[in-house]
Amino acid sequence: MAFARVVSFEGVDKQRMDEVKREMDEGGRPDNVPATELLVLHDPEAEKSLVVLFFESEDDYRRGDQALNAMSAGDTPGRRTSVTKYEVASRMTA
Repeated sequence: MAFARVVSFEGVDKQRMDEVKREMDEGGRPDNVPATELLVLHDPEAEKSLVVLFFESEDDYRRGDQALNAMSAGDTPGRRTSVTKYEVASRMTA
């Protein structure tokens, strides 16, 4: 069963989101975060963002969660307001 880590942020302006995208494009996923997919959503008007990471197993989720929780606040898109773990019940892509 796959798992998703959904994190919400506030105070994420367009400039910061552009920086995050550039950092992700240049550096990719950190080696200690074994996510199979990363989705970043941004609402520039509300200055909010959601980050969804998908993991193949609970062990991968645990390792990724530990690594991401250890990140400095300066490495995140904005002020983290919540972190929630979900089981991926269904998934469809085009």
